[in-house]
Amino acid sequence: MGISELEGGSRAATDSTGALVRQIVAHLAQNRTQLREEWVRRIAEARLLTAMTKDEIFAEATSVYDSYVEALETRTLETLQANAQNLSERIIPRGVETHEVVGIVLLLRDVLARSLFAKYHQDPAILARVFDAYEPAANAIAITVAVGFVQERERVIREQQEAIRELSTPVLPVRERLLILPIIGLIDPHRARQLTEQLLRGIRANRARVVVIDITGVAAMDASVANHLVLTVESARLLGARVIVTGLSPEIAQTLVNIGVDLGKMNTVGDLQGGIEEAERVLGYKVVPVPDSKTP
Repeated sequence: MGISELEGGSRAATDSTGALVRQIVAHLAQNRTQLREEWVRRIAEARLLTAMTKDEIFAEATSVYDSYVEALETRTLETLQANAQNLSERIIPRGVETHEVVGIVLLLRDVLARSLFAKYHQDPAILARVFDAYEPAANAIAITVAVGFVQERERVIREQQEAIRELSTPVLPVRERLLILPIIGLIDPHRARQLTEQLLRGIRANRARVVVIDITGVAAMDASVANHLVLTVESARLLGARVIVTGLSPEIAQTLVNIGVDLGKMNTVGDLQGGIEEAERVLGYKVVPVPDSKTP
């Protein structure tokens, strides 16, 4: 067999598959209402998307069904990927879980496959060709929707974690030119970097001269994080702010010593109250007793 014959056979097979896909798409489009309703019924029976109302499920099912059929017809996934992302953005805030999205897409694949079987089952040869054309595309579509949902969910989780970290390390202006940074909980390298960035932004925004970093709520830190704390103190100093560290535990002090930090060069005070008093002295504030109004 010559090359031209091989190429001709390949083109014929491709054309035949294309014609078969068009038949599949036409069948699914003609039976859209029935198949969509069957899919929604199966979703309800499987107790999926329970956080959504029936009308919401029907609306989303319509959108997904049309995108699914379009992806089969065009044999491209770009539009489906965009629609999957939009779907994820809408339903993730409703509390929809990953297994639910995977479940509904697999249910749709099954509903459509059953419909194709019912149409072509009397001719086994054509039925085999139909499923050879349908199943790879259907699997690719299912993976695309599931991956799109997982990626969007991970993005939302990262944003939530970022917001939680920011809330857990607030930079608090308590007086003019005085900031307090209370730190509670575990400090990992990512949070340490975020802490430094927030503090330096706070110093610049408030034109702070003194910062009190209270680490009473930090049980322990490793050498890399301890070293980052030292760098934070130095960075603040370069911006013109003096840092007072309070609540230094013996374990953290030992870690600082082990990495070669001279604690004599770091301004430390036992507790937060003492740190604030020291900061006020640096700023020139004086505590003036308030006379007792009951005194004659």
